[in-house]
Amino acid sequence: MIDFKINKEKCTQCGLCAADCPTLVINPKSEYPEIKEGKEAQCIKCQHCLAICPTAALSIWGKKPEDSIPVKKNIVEPEALAQLVKTRRSTRKFKADELEPEFIRELLETAAYAPTGHNKNQVLFSVTETKSELSKLRDAVYNAIKDPNAAGKLPERMAFLNDLQRLWESKQIDVLFRDAPHVLITSAPKNVASPDADCHIALSYFELLANTHEIGTLWNGFIKMVMKILAPDLGTRIGIPEDHELGYIMLFGKPAVKYARSVQNEELHLNRIKLN
Repeated sequence: MIDFKINKEKCTQCGLCAADCPTLVINPKSEYPEIKEGKEAQCIKCQHCLAICPTAALSIWGKKPEDSIPVKKNIVEPEALAQLVKTRRSTRKFKADELEPEFIRELLETAAYAPTGHNKNQVLFSVTETKSELSKLRDAVYNAIKDPNAAGKLPERMAFLNDLQRLWESKQIDVLFRDAPHVLITSAPKNVASPDADCHIALSYFELLANTHEIGTLWNGFIKMVMKILAPDLGTRIGIPEDHELGYIMLFGKPAVKYARSVQNEELHLNRIKLN
């Protein structure tokens, strides 16, 4: 049951909820909004009906309109958002400070609002909250490089990772994790519509939000390469379900560097679609 309820004292019968329903399960012809008979299973839990109701008369899936965040015009000024996007830089030098677990959770709870295919909302955020946790993961990743190399099983295209592993082992220079205090890994069930895209979008939301708090981030394909190819069991060891697809990995923490200005983008690659 989707628990679709209408407060008739508040409902103005404007029809907006029915008109905006993406799967057309709300009957627009009934006196008050109601779910069409036999159509409950087609609801995708988007809550658009709850969000669009101007008088807060509608609740669904146990969600009450008074618990939602009111939408204000120009929540973020376009110029400010554009500046954030253009001045974003990859951080490769981090301070040792750990972020508060409560603050990390706040960032992740907001990033969890990121859109997903078919509104499945099943992206899993796996995060290290302490440097101790990250240290254990780092050891596991570097060992996942060392062991195959010692056995002569390191793929040729990944040979460069052995140099990074030896650099860590001999001089404690951490090229893979960049001495970041935290790492964030996204994954999603393989059977959802777009697991890879869902994970990337969620991390993009997280990155921009983190940057507004002056938290540095780094997209890290090297660690993903190790976990996906050299140590596919590492995911399950850290709590990622076996039926999940590994999305992407991001390092984050307080940056040890501060950039004074943006870089200058080379050019826009644009294709104007004109069908004959």
